[in-house]
Amino acid sequence: MELQIIQVPYDSGHRNFRMGNGPAHIVNRGLKKLGQPAIHTEEVVVDDHVPQEVSTTFQVAHELAARVQQAVNQNRIPIVLAGNCMSSLGTLAGLDSPVGVVWLDAHGDLNTPESTLSGFLDGMALATITGRCWSNLLSTFPGFEPVADRQVILLGARDFDPAERQLLEMSAITLVETPQLRQTSVESALQSTLERVCHLTPKIYLHIDLDVLDVSEACVNHYSSSGGLTVAELLRVVRFVCSHSSVAAAAITAYDPATDEGDRALNAAADIVALLSDLAGRPMKT
Repeated sequence: MELQIIQVPYDSGHRNFRMGNGPAHIVNRGLKKLGQPAIHTEEVVVDDHVPQEVSTTFQVAHELAARVQQAVNQNRIPIVLAGNCMSSLGTLAGLDSPVGVVWLDAHGDLNTPESTLSGFLDGMALATITGRCWSNLLSTFPGFEPVADRQVILLGARDFDPAERQLLEMSAITLVETPQLRQTSVESALQSTLERVCHLTPKIYLHIDLDVLDVSEACVNHYSSSGGLTVAELLRVVRFVCSHSSVAAAAITAYDPATDEGDRALNAAADIVALLSDLAGRPMKT
């Protein structure tokens, strides 16, 4: 199958701002450097003269859902390059079928409007797609069903607000921390968990917030931190998930070119897209 790159150049409702500059940078510099011009690309843009974090973000998600659905109808795998993780809502709504979620992130993204200390909408992305908040706005996405906790794997997260951590511990979401990957191997740490999720639903949405990388590997954005994955570990995770499940869609999010010294994060993003392109359509290992 072919890939369909969908750029979502928004951060906190603002176009081409901060992490919203990441998608075009990945396409114009990263993919061309790797010789990937044949991948189909398009961009989501909405008409919002007065950008607002919440309303514009959900408006963008609606437009993204339509683009994802179109890509699926054309028998292409949508790869979303987005400034924020809330793009996941639009991607899942566009797939219009149950999926499991493998979510790589330095953060839990499980805050709700009641638990958040910062008010940052993007810190609520995983909480939103699992139905913990914004229920009225979610109801405006025809056919969208929140993802059940037991169908979610959160990998590499280490930076939580106290109330957010409590929400995670009370949930049925599976947390795979970086030390677990290193005590055995990426494959051993993920195999039984991924098999369980795939037993519940045959398709996977692979979400990669690049700040899952350790800050010593790449300073992806202003939220990068220590304790994360190496680039090699991240690529092994991607390869394993793609080889042992049916990936319906994937995303690379939260890349701010202004913080990226030596194009380390850019190169990692380009390597992920190249790997996804190489693995797309290959038979799944059993």
